[in-house]
Parts: sequence; structure tokens; C-alpha cells
Amino acid sequence: MPLDGLMLGYLARELSDALEGGRVDKIAQPERDELQIAIRAGGQNHLLLISANAGTARLHFTGQRKSSPLEPPMFCMLLRKHLGGGRVIAVRQAGGDRIVEIWVENLSELGDQRTLRLVCEFMGKHSNLILVAPDGRIIDSARHVTYEISRVREVLPGLPYERPPIQGKLPFDALDAQALAGALAQHPGLLSRALSQTVSGLSRQTAQELALRAAGDEEAAVDAQTAALLAERVCALLAQPIPPQPCIVLAQDGAPLDVTPFPYEQYRCLERRDFPDLSSALDAFYRARDLAERIQQKSAALRRVLRSNIARCEKKLALQLEALEGSQRMEEYRVKGELLTAAQGMARKGQKSVTLTNYYDPACGPIEVALDEKLSPAQNAQRYFKLYQKARTAQVLAAEQSRLTREELDYLEGQLFNLDACEEEAALNEIREELEKQGYVRANHNRRQMKKLPPSKPLHMLSSSGRHILVGRNNLQNDRVTQTAEPEETWLHAKDMPGSHVVIVGPDPDPVTLREAALLAARYSRGGSSSQVPVDYTLRKYVKKPAGAKPGFVIYTHQRTLYVTPTEEALRGLRPAD
Repeated sequence: MPLDGLMLGYLARELSDALEGGRVDKIAQPERDELQIAIRAGGQNHLLLISANAGTARLHFTGQRKSSPLEPPMFCMLLRKHLGGGRVIAVRQAGGDRIVEIWVENLSELGDQRTLRLVCEFMGKHSNLILVAPDGRIIDSARHVTYEISRVREVLPGLPYERPPIQGKLPFDALDAQALAGALAQHPGLLSRALSQTVSGLSRQTAQELALRAAGDEEAAVDAQTAALLAERVCALLAQPIPPQPCIVLAQDGAPLDVTPFPYEQYRCLERRDFPDLSSALDAFYRARDLAERIQQKSAALRRVLRSNIARCEKKLALQLEALEGSQRMEEYRVKGELLTAAQGMARKGQKSVTLTNYYDPACGPIEVALDEKLSPAQNAQRYFKLYQKARTAQVLAAEQSRLTREELDYLEGQLFNLDACEEEAALNEIREELEKQGYVRANHNRRQMKKLPPSKPLHMLSSSGRHILVGRNNLQNDRVTQTAEPEETWLHAKDMPGSHVVIVGPDPDPVTLREAALLAARYSRGGSSSQVPVDYTLRKYVKKPAGAKPGFVIYTHQRTLYVTPTEEALRGLRPAD
């Protein structure tokens, strides 16, 4: 669920209890719209994540420290200047809305004590992070909002800070039953829709939960006659907050569906995972989702480059195959030239064609030879010999060029597969660096270049019988997995398609391990969703990398082939080694 007024109320109380009196140690800005603030409080180190991303705006403690730019952004340096070393004196929710203010006490440049506010607004695409001075004026913000962007509210350095307009809605933290009843009476229909339209900071899920608890049905309706009763019940529910019991609700397929501050009755039929605090629940819920979204955003440009080059190669290959097909007439040109040379007396200058006996045909049938009227028979014969030589040369060149184009096309399709399978930022950076070296992408000279991440690691799995299996998930990992394997270890790869290099650690794998390794090779290949995927396997000593070959490219011999279908059921016996 999005961070609405109810969720932020629980979260602000939790963060306030943990952070009040704490000291701000470090501030980092790994993304344009995201901060990570290290705070020492109560004898513990806390890493506070604050995100103003349109789809995942939130704040909570996190256990994942992200890589920061080599040169911090201006907003990050400004926050370090004003908040670094300061004391957190309060974490408050503003007006029951989707706004949290972090109050920090610090010394000014002149040594005077002063209190600043870091205002965190979580409002979808309008989310923002704003630093406010003691006099209420904006020092700076993560996003500048000019008059051209919004005529309602500007967010620029030097302007007085104003909260976003509540659009005539009732404040969530100070609901009055009589005022709520009047507002509900003016919005007849679904109670949940009426609540979200009349009360500020309510998400659809929370409005449905309030409707379910107040009327016994999340699809309950409200009208002028029932508005007063339902308003009293809603206000009574909000006046006595339910004790926090954070949990993640799981969909039927086991995927995280929602995170709530306490078990919602509307999800009572679904499985849930309980957490000790709301930050842990939010961190677990958003970590995989946020990483996937960030990788999707950062890989979009690479994806466009790869698809553009794949289209270029396909077009070039079609032209080369067309030239190769045209070169098939070279024998026809040679035969006609030979026949004209042998029978020059039967042709005359000015003729458009001549019919000759084809001695190269076992039946010695007639053949019609087209002539250039302006040329003599001997010159026409030489013209055919030149066409023959040209077609012969084109055949050799087109065959070689088409081979190189196919290799490039296979490489690009493999990189696109690696990009689709990318699950971590380090692996994404490795793919980008490789494409830079191959000349497909310009080197990144951006001043906000990120710090060098440690090399990504291959997937490390254990078979049902406890044997170790390594799976490369990009070209550099594939090279490392293959080059570090022992000569007698078993190497696997999906046949004739982009995919991972897989190595079974140790010699002589048992049949179950061999089949499970083949399942991994099929799963992490372009045929991962197909049935009866062919997987070649051989000893590592029979796998060679040609000199000058692109990363991830090898040739191998002495292979045998298994046919496997990589279903979830078939892969169930495998487990991560770490």
C-alpha cells in the first residue's frame, strides 16, 4: 500500500522513539530522489532511508547501504553542511497527512544554536524532500517546483515553505464526527470511496479497511440516512489506534502483495509474514521491488542500444544473404562465357540473344544466351567472365561477412538476455562496461559517476545430493566460471542459444546432480520457459576460448546432450549454497 496518513502515523511514532536525541553521522544521496542518513541513537547505529520516488516514496530504517556517487550532488552536500553532526529532536507527522518532518538541532556557521526541518512529502509523483530554515524559508529541495510546473505551490530556495493544499478534505488526525457525517452525506455511494474523497491522507486500502470495520463490509454504501452512524464508528476506530503488529501480506503465489501496520481484515484469507517493527516490514517489502525498478530504469538505455544494433544486424544479414543468393548464378555466367567463346561464329554483333547447344548439360539441350547489342561475341563472352568473377568474389565476401554478422547478432542477443536476467547493480555495471569496451556504448564521463562496485558473483547452488553448482549470469561471470573450473569438472550450456555457463564443482557428478545442473543451464537461457530444452555437457578441458573472441564466447567438443524442462517442480531440489 502507499504510505498514507495511517501508515505514516505508526511509522513516525516508531522512528521518533528510536531516533530522538540521536546524532546525524553521515548523509548520502545514492539516487536523485533518495537519501540515506546514518544516525547514532540509543547506543545503536541506524540507517534511515528516505525516498521521494514517484512509485515507491517512503521512509524507514534499512539494512542495505547503497553505493554513492563519486561526487555528491549539491543537495546532499547542502544537507551535510546544515544537518551533519546535529541532534534529532523530533520526528513528527504533519497534520495526519502524508508528510513527515525530521527536526534537527545544530550549530550555525556562527556557532548559534538553531533548529532545521527536513520535510519529507510522500505524495506520488509530487513527492519531495525539502530542507526548511528556522525562519520557515526553504533552503533547498530535491526537486524544484517552478511556477511553470505548478501555479498552486512553488518549491524554490528562499521562498516560504507552505504545506500542500488539502483540497477541502478533512484532516485525518483530527476528525470530527459531525463534520465527517456532513461530508459523507454529500458523497453517497461506496463508503470506502466517500472516505478517500473526504479525508486527507487515506489510501484506497485503508479506506476499504475502515469501511469493513465500521460497516462490516468493505463494499458498504453510505447515504444521508446512514452518514451520521457510520461517521461515529469511523471516528471511534481512529480515536483508539490498534496496537502495531506489522506484517507483509502474501498473494496466493507467495509474492508480497501489501504491507500493513496491523493485520487487515480484508486480507484475512491470505497468508502473512509478521515483523518486529514497521521498518523491517517496509524494508523487506520494498527491497526486491525497488531494486527491480531501479535496474529497469538504469538498463532502459542499454536495452535501446542493444535492440537498435540487433535491428541493424538483422537488416545487414538480410542484404548479405541476398548477395549470397545472387552469387549462385556464377556458374551460369561461366558456362555462358565458355559457350560464347567456343561458338563465336554463331553470334553476330547487334543480336539481342543467341541459342547455343549446352555441352555442360548431360542432355546437351539448347540454352539461350542474352547478348549486349553493342558488343561483339568475344566481348560478350568477356562480359560473362567478368560477371562470373564478380559473383565468385561476392560469394566469398558475403559468406565471410554473413558469418561475422551472425556472430555479432548472437553476441547482442546474448547481452539482451543477460540484461533481462540482471538482478543486481554490480552485474548491470559489468554489462555496461563490456558494451563500452566493444564500442556499442559511449564511456560514461558523468560527474555523478558511481563508486566502483565489487565484482558481481555467479549464482552458487547446491544439488539435492549436496554438490556445488556455479551459474554465470552475464558474460564476465561466464568467463570467470569457465576459466576457474578444473579440467575434469563438468561444464554445461544450453544448445545453440544465449545462456549461462554452468559448472559442477568436482569430478564425476552423480546423475541427479547432472540433471539438476542441466535444469539450471536451461532455466538461465533463452529457452528458460520452454519444454525439452537441449543442454550440452562436456568436461571443462574440452572447452576453449578462441583468441580475440568476445567475452562469454567459447567453443567445445566431446559434448553430449540432455533434454530437460526447467519447471519449478523440477528445480525444487536445488537450494542456494549461501
